[in-house]
Order: sequence, then C-alpha cells, then structure tokens
Amino acid sequence: MKSSKLIFKLALLLIISLSSCPIIKGEKLVSVQGVSIRAFNVLPENSATMNKINLQKAIDWASERGAALFVEPSETPYPIEGGLIQKKNVSLIGVHGPTARGTVHPHQKRKPVGSVFGITDRDNVFITVESATQIKGIQFWYPEQTVDDPTKIIPYPATIQTSKTSATQGVFLSCLTFYGEYLAMDFNCNPQHVCELMTFEHCYGFPLSGEFIRIDYCYDIPRLLHCHVNPAIQRFIGGQYAPAVVDAVIAKKTFAYTINHTDNAQLIDIFTFGTYGGILLGADTYGQLTNFNLDCVAVGIHKKGSNTFNRNWQIAQGSIIANTGESVENIHPIIIEGEGHTSLTNVEAFSGSNPALTTVGENQSWDFMLIKGDKKTTVSLFGCRMRNYRSDHPFTIRNNNAIIYAEGCIDKDENRFSY
Repeated sequence: MKSSKLIFKLALLLIISLSSCPIIKGEKLVSVQGVSIRAFNVLPENSATMNKINLQKAIDWASERGAALFVEPSETPYPIEGGLIQKKNVSLIGVHGPTARGTVHPHQKRKPVGSVFGITDRDNVFITVESATQIKGIQFWYPEQTVDDPTKIIPYPATIQTSKTSATQGVFLSCLTFYGEYLAMDFNCNPQHVCELMTFEHCYGFPLSGEFIRIDYCYDIPRLLHCHVNPAIQRFIGGQYAPAVVDAVIAKKTFAYTINHTDNAQLIDIFTFGTYGGILLGADTYGQLTNFNLDCVAVGIHKKGSNTFNRNWQIAQGSIIANTGESVENIHPIIIEGEGHTSLTNVEAFSGSNPALTTVGENQSWDFMLIKGDKKTTVSLFGCRMRNYRSDHPFTIRNNNAIIYAEGCIDKDENRFSY
C-alpha cells in the first residue's frame, strides 16, 4: 500500500510540474526523450530570431526542472540564431544520424534532415553550455558556408562553447554532426573559470579553421572519445569540400585537437584528415592517447612539457600520415618539445598521395620524430614502424639533453632499428 501511494504521489507531482509548461495542449507533448521544442513554438517554418527566443524560453523552463528538451526530427532544419545559453540541468536531445534531401543552396546540393539546426548567425556563438548539461544527437548546419571557394570561407564563431563567466562542470556532448562549421567546440577556459568533467564522444565534422575541439584549464580529466574530423563529412549532404578549401584549412597551421592545462586527459579513437596538425598536447598536460589515425597532416602529434614530474604522455596504437602543408624539411609525424616523458608504443608513420587535397608535395616526411629544446626530456619507443621519411635517420635531435631509447622498431628500409 505504501508503495502504491508513493507512485501515485510521484505521478501527481509530474502532472503538476508539466502543467506549468506552456504546451500541455495538443498531441506534441512529451516523448520518452523529453518535452518537444515544438511545444514551445520552435518550428521549422519560423524565423531564426523567433526560434532563438522560443528555444531560450524552453531552456529556461527546463533548467528549473532538470528536464530534457527533444529536438523533434524534421524534413526541414530549424533556422535559428546564435547566442543561446544552455543553463544548468538541461539536456538537449535529438535523433542522431546524418541524412539529406532536396536542393536548398547552390554550393550544397542537399539539406540535412533529422534533428538539425540551420545556423546563419555570423556574430554569436551558437550555444554556450553551463554545468550539468547535455547535448546529444543534434546536427548543426551552416547552409551559407562555402564548400568550393577558399576565398569565401565564413569565420563563424564557435558552435558550442563553455561558459566564459562561470566555472563549468559536467558537460556531456555526444553524437553530434557539424556541417560548415568554422570552430566546432571551444572549451578554452581561464584560471578564474575552469571547466571540468568534460566528455566529447562520437562527434563528426570538418572545421574550416582547422580546430575541432580545443580545451584549456580543464583539470579534472577531459575525455575525447571516437571523434572524427574529415572533409568527406559533406558527402552526407550531397557534396564534398573542394581540395582548394582543404588546402586553405591546412594553411592555417592549427590543430584539430588541442589540449592544455589538464590532468590525465584521455583521448581514445581519434581521427583527423586534412588539417595542419593532428593533436597538440600542451606544456601543462599529461595523459593517455591511444587508437588514433592522423591522416594528411604536416605534424601529427606535437607534445610539449613544462616539468619532469607529471608532464608525461603514454601514446599507443596509432598511425600518422604526415605529408602535406609544408616543405618536406618541416613535415614531422611527431614533435617532442620541452620537459617530461613520452612513451610511444606501436605507433607507425608513413606517407603517400591523396586526391582530396593538392598540397601533398613529395609524399614524404622529413623524419619520424623531431626532438627539440634545451632541457632534459625522455622518450621511449617500442614496436614503432617508420616509413617514407627523407632523412638518413628517423630522429632529428635538436636537444642535447634528451634521453631516447628505442627497441623493436623498424626503419624506412624495413630493417630492425634500435637506439
């Protein structure tokens, strides 16, 4: 009897809570995913301004209740302005899956369908997330972005960013797809307003700034899992970035993933193609990087370090194709700089041509690894395969205080290499 009364009370509280929502009328009320944004008059046929105002109202409502908002799939994307604030305790949930239909723009033959926001705002970050928030299963589409003319790249503000005015903890970003973005996710914070407990997983796009995810001042274990940067993402909506556009992205000399001021960062199953740099591990970081592929880059991994105590990275099970964006003397699959320790296990590098871009020069890197600086650093390598480098030696050593140990490796002539 007590359990039955408790269930009845909980059901009554839910009804009372929903009664304050402006949408308890009609058939679009609540789904298993949450309250539909259409219930707040966020509609594909609305103006971008109206949808922004109404979605912010929905977020404000959900923040007070810890509720989820469901981005109902649509044949037509929801036009919407930027400047949204995803306040605490709100989940924004859609149905993941890039699909396309129809003709809407001369450069992009199709428009994505599903849970899609269509963004043309060039002045404002699309959405800023606060603590205890979630965005999952959403597509972000910039229909005015060029796909074939590098002189017409629009430098949009970030699609998603962490709060710049307060500390942010507990943000979960999953199953997100970006089309035409310039900077996908900006989680660069400052010492006064750090971010922590950040998870990025199953995110796809090709940022025209070359920066997909950047993180700074995230001391409590950021996680980047199963993220994929590739200009071929445009195929889902009927086109692909022209080689000249990919060349322009590489020319910016940015990294697809940048980590700084973090403790024990975790990067697993990470991919990039056609950016200048793959992953930048800043001087004030340590952690693990495993199961990665960094393709058509000038620099695959650039690891820095500011001390010898805990500026250590364990890097394993990955491949790097460094072959583009620079003269061959400046192409390095791996750069080690500063202090700390770097362990490389079963990491291979090779090069070759690729028709998706035109800045592939001699289909070679200069070496396998460049070590530079003037302070003590240590590097260990086990089971690494090193191919297609120009130099006589796989290591370019410009640090007289470096200690390097390699065993069980294979050089460019497919001979055993130990050092």
